[in-house]
Amino acid sequence: MAAPLLLTCGEPAGIAPEITRAAWQALRGETGTSFLLLGDAEYWQARNPGLPIRAVDTPAEASAVFAEALPVLHRPLAEHPIAGAISKLTAPQVIAAIDEAVEMAMRGDVSGIVTNPIQKEALYGAGFRHQGHTDYLAHLSARHGHRVQEVMMLVAEDLRAIPITVHIPLKDVPAALTAEAIIAQARVTARDLSRHFGIAKPRLAFTGVNPHAGENGTMGREEITVIRPALEVLKAEGLHVLGPLPADTAFHAEARAAYDAILCMYHDQALIPVKTLDFHGGINVSLGLPFIRTSPDHGTALGIAGKGLANPKSLIAALRLAARMAARGAGAPA
Repeated sequence: MAAPLLLTCGEPAGIAPEITRAAWQALRGETGTSFLLLGDAEYWQARNPGLPIRAVDTPAEASAVFAEALPVLHRPLAEHPIAGAISKLTAPQVIAAIDEAVEMAMRGDVSGIVTNPIQKEALYGAGFRHQGHTDYLAHLSARHGHRVQEVMMLVAEDLRAIPITVHIPLKDVPAALTAEAIIAQARVTARDLSRHFGIAKPRLAFTGVNPHAGENGTMGREEITVIRPALEVLKAEGLHVLGPLPADTAFHAEARAAYDAILCMYHDQALIPVKTLDFHGGINVSLGLPFIRTSPDHGTALGIAGKGLANPKSLIAALRLAARMAARGAGAPA
């Protein structure tokens, strides 16, 4: 039996317990999408009265019980937080869950990792010094001897969008945007679209950074001095590249049909179309890592935690995509 996916606890005071329950209920009857939770079984039970939960000792036990109960690798929390109210006592355990998940993925005990959302401000007091999940997972990969170029890819329906620069102020984008960064992320994207998505020769589009892609230098020169030279290098390597494209015309249905993924120059260029196209179902995929990792493309939603309002669509989609990517690695179609 194939190894299951591992779902991390994320911020326990957020909506993770609710969407985890909904995801198990949606997937329990599907073949190939079994997962187990790495978290506090008692807390998940308290947040989900009536949910059948089964504590397991190893990931190998999960698939056999998945149809009947949510399998949990029980890791007790130092405190059971009130829904919507983060606790500084649980922050080290949230970080430890990510660490342990990577350990299991590197050993092959699980077929991939799906991460529930974290509350970064709660983790900084526990020593967390990373922008988010993606770069922390790259850091952990390096600990295991894999120096990686991590790439954050957002997926919504037929759109795959990658922000070259991520969580930095807009005023800092021009200085941070380099030909080397564009080339490195494009190489990883092309490789992993082939490896995990079965796209033999990926078509990569690139936005410009300025309005109208700079209009030949009249509204900025980054397209001329940074982006186009990077695309020439990629073309010389045999990659199929398109751009730089004006961002305001790069995301409608006809435009999306011309590429398999689009690399955007800053955060909102990628995130706005993804969230507009499928606000509740968008997925975050980490490319470039030595293991599969997906996550829902939303935060912890502390304001609605425990109120029965959380939409589980994104987590369900993240689990299904991770399962398809894992199957692809085992020789099945993506």
